[in-house]
Amino acid sequence: MKKLTSGMLLIISAIAHSQSLTQTIKGQITDEQSGSPIIGATVQILGSDPPMGGITDVEGFYKIEKVPIGRQTLGISYLGYESIVIPDVLIGAGKEVVMNAKLIESLQQLDEVVVTSENQEKGQPRNELATISAISLGMDEISRFPATFDDPARAALTYAGVQTGGDDLLNEIVIRGNSPKGILWRLEGVEIPNPNHFTAIGSSAGGISMLSNNMLANSDFFTGAFPAQYGNATSGIFDLQLRQGNFDNHEHAVQAGLLGIAAASEGPLSKNGRASYLLNYRYSTLALLTELGLDILGEEEDITFQDLSYKVRIPTKKFGSFSLWGLGGRNTYQFIPNESSGSWENDIEKQNTGAAGITNVYYVGEDSFFETIISGSYNQLKSVYDSLDVLTLESSDFIESQLRFSTYFNHKFSARHTMRIGTVLSRLGYNLNNTYWDRRADQFVTPLDEDDHAGFYQLFGNWQFRTSDRFTLNSGLHISHFALNGKTYVEPRLGFRWDRGSHAFSGGVGFHSRMETIALYTARQYQEDGSFVQNNKDLGFTQAFHSALGYEKMLQPKLRFKAEVYYQHLFNVPIWPNDTTSNYSQLTFSTLNTFDGYTTSELANNGKGKNYGVELTLEKFLTNGFYMLSTASLYKSTYTGSDGVERSTQFDGGYIYNFLAGKEFKIGSSGNNTLSLNGKLIFAGGKRQAPIDIGASINEGYTVYNYQENYELKLDGYFRMDFGISYRKNRKRTTSVISLDIQNLTQRENEFFRYYNVGQRRIESDSQISFFPNLSYRIEF
Repeated sequence: MKKLTSGMLLIISAIAHSQSLTQTIKGQITDEQSGSPIIGATVQILGSDPPMGGITDVEGFYKIEKVPIGRQTLGISYLGYESIVIPDVLIGAGKEVVMNAKLIESLQQLDEVVVTSENQEKGQPRNELATISAISLGMDEISRFPATFDDPARAALTYAGVQTGGDDLLNEIVIRGNSPKGILWRLEGVEIPNPNHFTAIGSSAGGISMLSNNMLANSDFFTGAFPAQYGNATSGIFDLQLRQGNFDNHEHAVQAGLLGIAAASEGPLSKNGRASYLLNYRYSTLALLTELGLDILGEEEDITFQDLSYKVRIPTKKFGSFSLWGLGGRNTYQFIPNESSGSWENDIEKQNTGAAGITNVYYVGEDSFFETIISGSYNQLKSVYDSLDVLTLESSDFIESQLRFSTYFNHKFSARHTMRIGTVLSRLGYNLNNTYWDRRADQFVTPLDEDDHAGFYQLFGNWQFRTSDRFTLNSGLHISHFALNGKTYVEPRLGFRWDRGSHAFSGGVGFHSRMETIALYTARQYQEDGSFVQNNKDLGFTQAFHSALGYEKMLQPKLRFKAEVYYQHLFNVPIWPNDTTSNYSQLTFSTLNTFDGYTTSELANNGKGKNYGVELTLEKFLTNGFYMLSTASLYKSTYTGSDGVERSTQFDGGYIYNFLAGKEFKIGSSGNNTLSLNGKLIFAGGKRQAPIDIGASINEGYTVYNYQENYELKLDGYFRMDFGISYRKNRKRTTSVISLDIQNLTQRENEFFRYYNVGQRRIESDSQISFFPNLSYRIEF
């Protein structure tokens, strides 16, 4: 009897172990134009046997339980609407999957709804007003891309027309030859400060993103011809969204790696209703890398950072839904020389950044809603640079704060016509102080000492007209007014998309503008009598006219080809005034070549530039565990300074080629576990700098550049190979992932810049990071 019992237990245990693990998929289906819930829509797990699916309730929510883990494809349909397919949704045992979707009302009477693979939502932007030069950044995809470290900016390097800013330590990106300064960051529908650690004043980038993959939903990334809803951008836009927490069950995730330790939690706020919370905290000290023998920072450098993000969503019956959200981070960089280094510099830099807001979405009937956001943000960059003789050479404390009221009204008149109008009212506060030791004058100078505020007001309107199910026209107008100097900018926009089924044409034109950092407008230049002038208080915004045409075709059900051609004309660019200098470093200066910072010297809006090129993309969606993305870009980027000569910009590399591919392998007899291999190649033309005047460098004893030929020297081409490997193991109610990402697998030393080595009497190159690994372990439960 004892042997029989033992045998039965072994059989039961074997059966239970061989059973496939399952999970729940749920979400909300809404009308794309009006945002109202769609009642009775069908959501299916395509290819399931037996068939699995669900029907949306009176609030548009659906739930499908006991879905096998792994990759699943969702088909969503409703009578009178165009059906869509969401392919390759990753289902894990540790967390439920929340998959929201929008359907477009059909202009034709449909007797039968057919779900076909041609209707895939893969890569389409969330914003229905976008027609061209826009993609959706899927968080599942970003986690697969090697060496992105869950950073949206680093993930964007894979797409056409985008390349690194020239320093692999930073996540700075160049879009279509534009300066990275022209990028706009938005979170939850409102502009926020640069959300990166270790940044600089006026910069759009940093060393490490404050945004966590635990928090982000699918978000939009724009590379040109922006819809009328967006202002204060000339290069690109990251329009990021925080996902909603699970409103049914409490779920958690913990991740530890060389870049830090993070913990996330989400769940319902009460047993009744769909209110939820979601939060994530991360802490890191990069000194751990030094302990492992990786000399990324140097023995004398110490870097720490931490960040926190959250979102609380509270739906109500009478007043719509409310979301409380926030993002904050702080970091410290410290360089303290040791006795053997011979260095006399001591540098300490600190950054504190935060943004928080409350969003209300209120429906006025079935076809109209208001979205209103009240937000505040804060960014402080503080640094002290001194010598070992305890003489402070420079100190700065830059504080910028923003209070914003943003609202828009969206009304769907019919399946053909939708209107959206809104405004953004911003109070830009600043408390800027910068002091440095002037060796020539033998005294301290204070070019910045300002504590005030300025208004920045935006108004926009957009009209969407669908002539048929195949053709959509978006027209709009964006108006900006900068109260500090009374400048106003009127910017019309127009975009279209003509979908022919297996192929589509798209296009967009429009005017755009971007302000400089507040420090540039308020900086002081001191006179001999001790008085000062603010040379740039009346300086205008950089403006740009964007135009683009696109074509895309589904070569196979999961193989898409895209092509875009574009032309951008930039004007009113700040440059050196024509009649104030004969110095070629000033005559050839343009803010189109800068990454950050400010100047006390006078500038004038007399510069111009242009960017034009062609971009090709071939993308194979994930099929049988394999995916591929190949992009090629040929482009030209030029500018004109105050000497009237057209030159290449610093970012005129000429070409970019990216190749990304990956394969997933099911491991184990039950197929519950997955091994993933991912690789990426980047080929790009080198950045540009001024040639070195060797004779003058020998005479002066330091590097002297020939600015008369500024940016005519092209550095060596950029090449990088990244690799990632991960193993995902699913158990009952838990999923664990161990991964290794390696940036620059071949250890190629890409050129950073060239200089003259006085001691060696030769020109040498400083290189970027040659090798950077990140090992991490994550568990979801």
